[in-house]
Amino acid sequence: MMITVVIPTYRRPSDLARCLDALKKQIRAADEVLVVARATDAETWAFLEAFNADPLPLCTLTVEAPGVVAALNAGFDAVQGDIIAITDDDAAPHTDWLSRIEAHFLSDRTIGSVGGRDWVYHGAQLEEGSREVVGRLQWFGRAIGNHHLGVGEAREVDFLKAVNISYRRTAVTGLRFDERMRGTGAQVHFEMAFSLALKRAGWKLIYDPKVAVNHYPSQRFDEDQRNQFNSLAITNAVHNETIALLDHLPFLQRAVFLVWAILIGTKVAPGFVQWLRFLPKERTLAGRKWLASLHGRWQGWQCWQQSRRTLNGLPIESVQQGEAQ
Repeated sequence: MMITVVIPTYRRPSDLARCLDALKKQIRAADEVLVVARATDAETWAFLEAFNADPLPLCTLTVEAPGVVAALNAGFDAVQGDIIAITDDDAAPHTDWLSRIEAHFLSDRTIGSVGGRDWVYHGAQLEEGSREVVGRLQWFGRAIGNHHLGVGEAREVDFLKAVNISYRRTAVTGLRFDERMRGTGAQVHFEMAFSLALKRAGWKLIYDPKVAVNHYPSQRFDEDQRNQFNSLAITNAVHNETIALLDHLPFLQRAVFLVWAILIGTKVAPGFVQWLRFLPKERTLAGRKWLASLHGRWQGWQCWQQSRRTLNGLPIESVQQGEAQ
C-alpha cells in the first residue's frame, strides 16, 4: 500500500524540522510526504526552501484560508497514497509508526482509521499516566479522550486524535473535514466530527498505543493558547463539539446531551453544576468560562439547525453517509 503523510503547519519551522527528521528514520518509509502551509507563512516557506529533504519524497502545498480544516481538505485533494497518515508539525513519530499503521490496514479491510498514543512532553518533562478508556463517546454525549495516556491492546474506539491519525483512502472518499468548525488555527474537535462521520458510514476506528508519536505541544498563533483562558477559544471549541455530537446522536440522545451539557458539562466546557464546583476556587474566572461555554452551545445549536435547513430538511448525517457510500 502506498502511504502519504500529511503535515499541516503554521509558523513553527523548528518543530517541523524535528517532525521531518523523524519521518526520515521510519522503518517503513513514506511514499509521499505532503507539507501544507499558508501562503502568508514566510518563515515556513523559507525553511522549506533551505531544508535538505533527502531521502524524503517531500511535496509542498499552499493553502490560502486559515485553520487546520482548510489545510487538511487541501491535502486530501492532493494525496496519492492508499493510506493517509496525519501528524502535527510539533510531533515526532516513532520509527515504527508507519509500519504499524500499514499492518493494521492490511489486517482488516473494514478498518477505516488507525490512531495511537501521543507521548506528551512539556519541555523535557514527559506527562505520565495510563488510561484504559480512550476515545469513547458515552450514550449521553460525554466524550472521553485520553489518547495521550492510553495503554493496553489495540481496540475499536469512537474517535481519534489528529496528532496521530491515519485513514484508508477509500474510506474517506467523498468525506470532508467540516468547514463549520470555528477557529483560525487548531479548530478544536474537528477530528472528532470527522471520526464520528466515518463511524456512521460503517468503518472501524482502531486505537493502538503502540502506534506512537512524541508530542511537544508548541505555541499556537490563534485564539486558542492551550492552557490560557480565552473566552473565544472556549466558545469555538464548545461550538465545534456541539455540532459534531448533534450530527452523530439520535434524536432522544441529542435532547439528553443538551440537557446534560447545559446543567452539568465538563471542566473544559462547564454547565451550571461545574460552574458551582469551581466557583470557590476560580471565582469570576469560573463564571467567564461558564458563559463562554453557554455561548458555544447556543451558537453550535444555531449553526447545526441552519445546516439542516440548508440541506433542504435532510439531516446532515444522512448526506455525509451518502457521500461516504
